[in-house]
Amino acid sequence: MHHLKILAAAAVALTTSVACADDLKIALIYGKTGALEAYAKQTETGLRMGLEYATKGSMTLDGRKIVVITKDDQGKPDLSKAALAEAYQDDKADIAIGTTSSAAALADLPVAEENKKILIVEPAVADQITGEKWNRYIFRTGRNSSQDAISNAVAIGKQGVTVATLAQDYAFGRDGVAAFKEALAKTGATLAAEEYAPTTTTDFTAAGQRLFDALKDKPGRKIIWVIWAGAGDPLTKLQDMDPKRYGIELSTGGNILPALAAYKRLPGMEGATYYYYDIPKNPINDWLVAEHQKRFNAPPDFFTAGGFAAAMAAVTAVTKAKSTDTEKLIAAMEGMEFDTPKGKMVFRKEDHQALQSMYAFKVKVDPNVAWAVLEPVRELKIEDMDIPIRNKR
Repeated sequence: MHHLKILAAAAVALTTSVACADDLKIALIYGKTGALEAYAKQTETGLRMGLEYATKGSMTLDGRKIVVITKDDQGKPDLSKAALAEAYQDDKADIAIGTTSSAAALADLPVAEENKKILIVEPAVADQITGEKWNRYIFRTGRNSSQDAISNAVAIGKQGVTVATLAQDYAFGRDGVAAFKEALAKTGATLAAEEYAPTTTTDFTAAGQRLFDALKDKPGRKIIWVIWAGAGDPLTKLQDMDPKRYGIELSTGGNILPALAAYKRLPGMEGATYYYYDIPKNPINDWLVAEHQKRFNAPPDFFTAGGFAAAMAAVTAVTKAKSTDTEKLIAAMEGMEFDTPKGKMVFRKEDHQALQSMYAFKVKVDPNVAWAVLEPVRELKIEDMDIPIRNKR
């Protein structure tokens, strides 16, 4: 009798360990603490809701239980590399998703290659990720800097429009302006001046004055386009300098809802955004908005949509490949279309960048809403934007 008990216990132990080994493990590497924690939290929420939606609430795929393993890299490249290596090697993650900071994401790319495992980059935007630093294991659901910049150029650029730019003086700002400039030229608009300021700038008087001087005597529509991340708030500072007296407008891309509060001082401002919860009209976004409102008493944000898109990509890929074997996944994912809260995305074969819609908007101020409402002007579809391929494949 005693022996049978031990055997039964051993049999139970055996089946549970087999079931665990069979789990579909998805690792999320993100900057949960540090400068970008607001972004990271949204990514995680979106990822979990996306997996729930994609599996109709079962959290299983092909009979395998989906397990999400989270690792905080604090936005630090060295910690991110270690976290991703641990996810692949110790946790035996089938697929990894991450990370929040572009510097950390760039450090992660070789780790995916060394481990021969898929890394879906979300939400880091640096062009180099699907550009010169890319390798075949890297797919990105997040938009890249060029998509941001080009969508803004397409949204505001027209014959007879003159634009001047203000950007931060480092890779993000300079790359953004380079892509913007290239796209703006194709719209027939003219670029009159470029100003670059240190990331720590808080006083924009001198730069603003130079931009005003470059534009004020030009005929037609005159716009200052700003690309800025983090503190400093150049839009408000420029607005305080009263560009209206010269008929100059301000423009910039969209942002997370807390940052859109500052846009309330800019009624009528036009630009292009990656996501605003009220714009995309499709069943997935309807579900996300309704469920998120119900659970968190707030609408989903920028990176909630991103995490959701990454979940949809992962589930679609595993379903299509009928496997988590890396080579089968790559074959399934190159050119793969998948549905997201933003509608259809497609992984471009050449560089695995997700091509996706962006949205031209106009700021509307509603006293009952804490942030500026982004009213849709038009959807900028995949075919409306010519996104350069920047890798050396």
